[in-house]
Amino acid sequence: MKLEGRVAIVTGAGGGIGSAVARAFAAEGADLCLADLGPVPHLVAECRALGRRAIDVPTDVTRHGQVRDMVQSAVTALGKVDILVSVAGTVSFGSAEELPEAEWDRVLEVNLKGTFLCCQAVIPVMRGRRYGRIINIGSVVGKSGGNARPWLDRSELSRAANVAYGVSKAGVHALTVFLARELAGDGITVNAVAPGPVASAMTADFPEQLRSLIPVGRMGTADEVAQACVFLASESAGFITAEILDVNGGMWGG
Repeated sequence: MKLEGRVAIVTGAGGGIGSAVARAFAAEGADLCLADLGPVPHLVAECRALGRRAIDVPTDVTRHGQVRDMVQSAVTALGKVDILVSVAGTVSFGSAEELPEAEWDRVLEVNLKGTFLCCQAVIPVMRGRRYGRIINIGSVVGKSGGNARPWLDRSELSRAANVAYGVSKAGVHALTVFLARELAGDGITVNAVAPGPVASAMTADFPEQLRSLIPVGRMGTADEVAQACVFLASESAGFITAEILDVNGGMWGG
């Protein structure tokens, strides 16, 4: 098992990608601290059924104190923190022209500030052991300028992630690279996974005309994103840091 003996925090554990990451990590031997806004008892039970230790720590990642308490809960209950997978996030739709300021603030607070607070909170714990794997979830739209093509069909803006989401994920990519350089000397790698469209309830209304532009001919799955995270968390990825790993079916590269 690639992660045997490791302890991982997974935020956004109640969502499609977060729960897939938790299951994949448990299958590979990791013990887990599972965090979402509300409890995730069924996921905890699944992980424990695989013989793993797992704790449920409801956390609002935008609240500094709650994030610090989450990390301390993991250390107290599980003894250490080897891995952080920062999945917690939100999405937003619509044009830039009509985007309310409050919506911009909401998306940046969850996706960018929340990711930063979680990374910041695990640094001293990982630095103290001179080992760590931090994996953030970015997005193809943080690189590509968005999936929608308003010059062809403006209605696509209402069904594809907007500028606030894209900017927040581009910020996650930049955060990842900055932290990778800062922490490399401490035995801590910092990488991101940038998924393309992933089949889920959140993407149920994804425009068919955009779906057809994915080179591999389909949307991704949460399990495929989770397996990328497993690799980056494993010993096999020890010489990889500051990487934004594209998992997007060929929609974007580089």
